[in-house]
Amino acid sequence: MKHTISVLVENHAGVLSRISGLFSRRGFNIDSLAVGVTDDPAISRITIVAEGNEYTLEQIEKQLNKLIEVIKVKTLDPDELLSRELLLIKVSVPPEKRSEIMTIAEIMGAKIIDLTLTTITLEISDTKPNVTRFEEILSPYGIIEVVRTGIIAIQSGQEAISFKK
Repeated sequence: MKHTISVLVENHAGVLSRISGLFSRRGFNIDSLAVGVTDDPAISRITIVAEGNEYTLEQIEKQLNKLIEVIKVKTLDPDELLSRELLLIKVSVPPEKRSEIMTIAEIMGAKIIDLTLTTITLEISDTKPNVTRFEEILSPYGIIEVVRTGIIAIQSGQEAISFKK
């Protein structure tokens, strides 16, 4: 089963390296890893998606909590999870096919962020399955380049993972 873990950490050099090292030393695979600063520039939030059973999840949480720079660890409930992934995709498009790509982008909720004589670059932020579907739909047109962020997630409702008292 995939687990989404949100980790608040001190925003210091080497923290991400220590966290990823913790996973690799114990043989845990990271499916997705996204890091960004929070509203406090001294604190970063790391979203990790990892595969494993309940025992593996418990071990990951315990090991993360042992790290000095870790402020808080929370496994997000899959039933209350709001997640998104960002995709940037550059597609080879002759002028006669542009309207098709623009229609697909409009239907899927994507934005055109760059246009040349032979390419269109699009951006979409959505759930992982919808981002994957968008990429698959564009595949026959000739994908030149793809960049995906990995999943970022937050708990729905009023509950929050926070460093504030």
